[in-house]
Amino acid sequence: MRKNGVIAALLSIVLLLAAGCGANNTSNDTTGNETSKEKKKITFGATAGPYSDMVTKAIKPIMEAKGYALEVIEFNDYVQPNKALAGGSLDANLFQHIIYLKKFAEDNKLDLVDVISVPTAPMGLYSKKFKTVEEITDGAELAIANDPANLARSLLLLQDLGLIKVKADADPTKISEKDIAENPKNLKISLLEAAQLPRTVEGTDLAVVAGNFALAAKMDLNSAIKLENMAENYRNVIAINTKDSDGQFVKDLKETVESDEFERAIDEYFQGFSKPEWMAAKQ
Repeated sequence: MRKNGVIAALLSIVLLLAAGCGANNTSNDTTGNETSKEKKKITFGATAGPYSDMVTKAIKPIMEAKGYALEVIEFNDYVQPNKALAGGSLDANLFQHIIYLKKFAEDNKLDLVDVISVPTAPMGLYSKKFKTVEEITDGAELAIANDPANLARSLLLLQDLGLIKVKADADPTKISEKDIAENPKNLKISLLEAAQLPRTVEGTDLAVVAGNFALAAKMDLNSAIKLENMAENYRNVIAINTKDSDGQFVKDLKETVESDEFERAIDEYFQGFSKPEWMAAKQ
């Protein structure tokens, strides 16, 4: 009887150890990688300039205090960050507004979703030749972005300034220079890559430059003839794979951006950025 008791006790210990190993494996997938719910290393993609700086200066310190290791990968275009995210080499990215995210995901059949909007550098109309909208002469040369994310915003900014009129039925997700219904000053519009626009300010009459590229080129946002009155759906968002929506790292990212510490970092390092309505409502 005593021998049987010893054997039974040994079997119980073996079973408990096996159960413990099984419990430890639940936090890993079949390849041994961390699952989205238990992930502690985050690879974050962002366009070079203010948004990679925002991740580094305002998000990374708070996330690291929560126990995460955060690596920032910089991009110089608006295509690869989403493809890298969908492909699994990124866990999150920050560079785009919600309209572009939804359109890109739909066109490329990617399952991506936004987490939260962040303070965003406003787009502006810049010139070395003119100081006010009223000074702009007939036939002036104007350079604007050729990508959908910035083209629509550029045209709407120009419309707000009374320089052009966009067709009333224009689809904001597909809007292009062909949707210009009126151009009373006969502006000569050329389309360029958004990253090249800061360089054109010196050599052309006018240029509409996205805030991130303006800051990356050391331009003063307040030197613009006019900054856009930014709509909420043009504020940049943090994007993730939809499958990670319930992951703890996503919840912690959202909590980080909503924190007072994050806003203090924005006020210190990103002056002039337009804050989203949810953040302004905290005041």
